[in-house]
Amino acid sequence: MAESSTSARERIVAGAADMISRRGLNATSIRETAKHARAPLGSTYHYFPEGKQQLVTEAVRYTGEWTARSLRKELQAGPEAGLQAFLALWRKIVVDSDFRAGCPVLAVSIEEPAAGQTSAVLAAAADVFSTWEGLLADSLREHGTEPERAAHLATLIVAAVEGTVAMCRAKRSTEPLDRTAGQLRALILAAIGD
Repeated sequence: MAESSTSARERIVAGAADMISRRGLNATSIRETAKHARAPLGSTYHYFPEGKQQLVTEAVRYTGEWTARSLRKELQAGPEAGLQAFLALWRKIVVDSDFRAGCPVLAVSIEEPAAGQTSAVLAAAADVFSTWEGLLADSLREHGTEPERAAHLATLIVAAVEGTVAMCRAKRSTEPLDRTAGQLRALILAAIGD
């Protein structure tokens, strides 16, 4: 019983993250998320008694951890490998969705939330971005980059990739991602080679 409950709950959270990545924060409703996740509407309210804000917050955290797991694994081979994995992950999402999906963390960060629904969702998004930056900065430092430069470069990488994903969706092309990838790779190689 607990196993099926966990998988139903995770399916709802993953479904919410997917819907937010495609439609944005305000166009994602509890009802549509339940339908998308093939879950009864009542179970959605059971798992998320605080409503949409709780669900969206968990969807942001889910995306953050899912991405961080990939980053942690790839960063074991160094910051360049981590960058390539980060870029490949977002490339796959935009290409596989025919440029209809982006990053749900970015979506909740830039869209005006409903009144009274800002703190938990934005705090979760800020935590996710900080985690990604921290992982990249740690790897850069471990490979010889001065701490302040590592932190600045990590912020630039996350910001550039997030913005590039939005550009890819708008242009319906991976060209912005390709251009950004080359420049970020050069910056990483310069930082770890200095």
